[in-house]
Amino acid sequence: MNRFSSWRFCLIERPKVCGSGVVLKGCEYFHEELHLIVLYSGSRTLQLVELDLSSSIIPTSALQSIVRGCRQLQYLSLEALQLSDSIISCVAKNCNLLQLNLSGCSGFSAAALADMLASCCSLEQVNVSWCIFSRDHVRSVVNHLSPSVTALNLSGYRESLALDDVKVLVERCPNIQTLDLSDSTLLTADSFPVLKQLENLHHLSLSRCYHIHLAALSDLGNMLPSLGFLDVFGFVQDSQLASLKKDMPRISINSRPFSSVARPTPASRLSPSHLDQTMWSKSCRLRVRF
Repeated sequence: MNRFSSWRFCLIERPKVCGSGVVLKGCEYFHEELHLIVLYSGSRTLQLVELDLSSSIIPTSALQSIVRGCRQLQYLSLEALQLSDSIISCVAKNCNLLQLNLSGCSGFSAAALADMLASCCSLEQVNVSWCIFSRDHVRSVVNHLSPSVTALNLSGYRESLALDDVKVLVERCPNIQTLDLSDSTLLTADSFPVLKQLENLHHLSLSRCYHIHLAALSDLGNMLPSLGFLDVFGFVQDSQLASLKKDMPRISINSRPFSSVARPTPASRLSPSHLDQTMWSKSCRLRVRF
């Protein structure tokens, strides 16, 4: 076991150390000590299980060196980073990956994405919202997601996500419990009978799906008996919300504005006075401040 595998660390502000779980979230500098980890990982396999590099400022080449050294990742967040086909291919070698957050990422092809999703057949939560995706990327997601997926954020694709894609997704991943299709402007109420096939669907987000009419939403309560949370921000006015809640009394509407799918620290757990020092609900063992 190498010297970077013994502990699980939560890093604040700048990266310094690495362990079986690593947070380098929001780093403003590519620190020299992280560079040592990159050099070390070039020739050895890192025993990392959890890795959060969200919003870090890090060269793509350095990121590839880190991910290339990982084979045992179960939780990975690369939110808002510039990636590449090579990095996605490295991610694909982590066959035990359970949660993957690529929200806001760019720089990789639809083919690389398809190969990675096909390789990571144990995935349970996937967040690929608001990436720089083409129509082909969206098809790669719905056609190659593992049937084991229970939570998916596929929001932000406006005219790139169509009803046919939802049909493929539902057939391929029948165990989905949390589904975010917000900002899919092609979706209409015709998608409701398709979503009805998800017998365990508990949390559905359709915010800013402007072609879904308010009158049709009232039917969701009966069509989706397992539904407990519904997000419809942006196209249901405040004056209409009270009436909708009355029609759907058992469903909590617009109570969860932020998606927690595959995110190491959901925004709902953060406040100006409290910095959540956990990764995927596990407390970090060491905290480093500069």
